Amino acid sequence: MIVGFDTADDAGVYRLRDDLALVQTLDFFTPIVDDPYDYGRIAALNSINDVWAMAGTPITALAITCFPKKGVDPAILGEIMRGGLETLNQQGVTLIGGHSVDNEQIMFGYSVTGLIDPNKVATNSGARPGDVIILTKPLGTGVISTGIKRAAASDAIVAGSVETMLTPGKHAAEAMREFGVKAATDVTGFALLGHAWEMACASKATIQINAGAVPLLPGALDLATAGMLTSGDKSNRQYVGADVEIASSVDEILLRLFYDPQTAGGMLISVPEATSAALLARLRENYPNARIIGRVHPRGPHSIVVSTD
Repeated sequence: MIVGFDTADDAGVYRLRDDLALVQTLDFFTPIVDDPYDYGRIAALNSINDVWAMAGTPITALAITCFPKKGVDPAILGEIMRGGLETLNQQGVTLIGGHSVDNEQIMFGYSVTGLIDPNKVATNSGARPGDVIILTKPLGTGVISTGIKRAAASDAIVAGSVETMLTPGKHAAEAMREFGVKAATDVTGFALLGHAWEMACASKATIQINAGAVPLLPGALDLATAGMLTSGDKSNRQYVGADVEIASSVDEILLRLFYDPQTAGGMLISVPEATSAALLARLRENYPNARIIGRVHPRGPHSIVVSTD
C-alpha cells in the first residue's frame, strides 16, 4: 500500500509492480436532484472523480444501492441505474456487479477501481510552499440541492448546478498527468475548506485562499443568503475547527459556500507557479470557470488562511 487513509486522500493506492498500481475508492449518497436519471449520472461521476483526483484511470465499478421494496415505484430505481450505467460506459468504466439493500432511504453510488503509475500519483501531501492553488469548478451544489428540496431554486439555477456536476473530472486528470501534478484532491463532502485543510495538514503547509477569487455557481450566493444550508455546514466547520484563520473582511454569507458540501465537485490542484498559467489554460478548455484561488506557504499558526487578497 503506497497511499492509505492516514492523510485523508481521495482513494487508496496499492502497488502491483514498479510501474503499475491499483486505485480504489467508493462513494454513495442520497438523491440531490429530482430526476432519477440525472441522480444516477451524478452518482457515477462523483464516485469516479476520486480516481481522477489521484490522476488515475478508472476501469471497473461495483454498484451500491439502497432502495425500499415497498412504497416507491421500482421504475425509479431503473432510471437511476440507467443513468449510472450510461455514464460509466461513456467514461470507459465497466460495471462488473454490485449489491442492493432494502432500505427506506434511497442511496446510490459505486466502488471504483482504477490503474495508475505508482510514480505519478497525485496526493494530498504533495503541496509545496510557492505553489499556487487551482480550483476547476464553481461552488454551490450543496445549497442548490437544499434549494431544490425546499422548492426555492429556479430551473435555471438547478440546470447550472446539474451541468457542473455532470462535467467529468477526466479532463483534469489528463491535464494533471500531462503537467506532472503531484498534489490534488477533489472538493466534495468536506467542502472547499475541509478538503483544502486536509491537503495543508498532509503537506505540513499553510494554504491561503483568496475569497474573492473562488468561483461560484449562479444563484448559490442568494440561496446561501436565504439560509438554504445543508447539515454539512455545521459539521464541516467542526471538522476544521480553530485551524482556520478567517479575515474579518470576508463576507459571512460567502464563507457559508466555503463550508458547503459539494457533489461531483471540482479538483483542487497545487502546482508550481511557473507551470500554473499553462495548466490553467489547458484546464479551461473543459472547465471555463477554473481559477487560481490561493497559494501554498510554509506552515504557519493555522493550516488555512482565508483572506480577501
